[in-house]
Amino acid sequence: MQNDSQIGATLDALARTIEDRRHATGQSYTHGLLTGKLDSLLKKVSEESLETCLAAKETELFAPEDQPASKDHLRYEAADLIYHLMVLMARFNISNDDLAAELNARMQPDERPEGAKVMDGSHINRGK
Repeated sequence: MQNDSQIGATLDALARTIEDRRHATGQSYTHGLLTGKLDSLLKKVSEESLETCLAAKETELFAPEDQPASKDHLRYEAADLIYHLMVLMARFNISNDDLAAELNARMQPDERPEGAKVMDGSHINRGK
């Protein structure tokens, strides 16, 4: 089965753009998030998370075909959240491959993509 999904290529391109902005001169929103106060970035991640949750509630209420705009709003807010999470990961030098390995580690072997790398779980403290 062929996978025509663009998500991997898109997230990789976004990660490269974020990394390029780390060294940007002049005014760059992303540069400010990467190099400014951590609390400013964490506040944005929190805000975008809440806005995504609120959009999901809106979508649940209005998602029938009579309100397709609610799905547009959810997709928009989810993209904002993913962008800000990726900036947070970049700030701490966590790559898309690192994240993929972590996600792969949470799947059963038969659920993982062929040849998937898996994060070694021996060093991970899952909040314990």
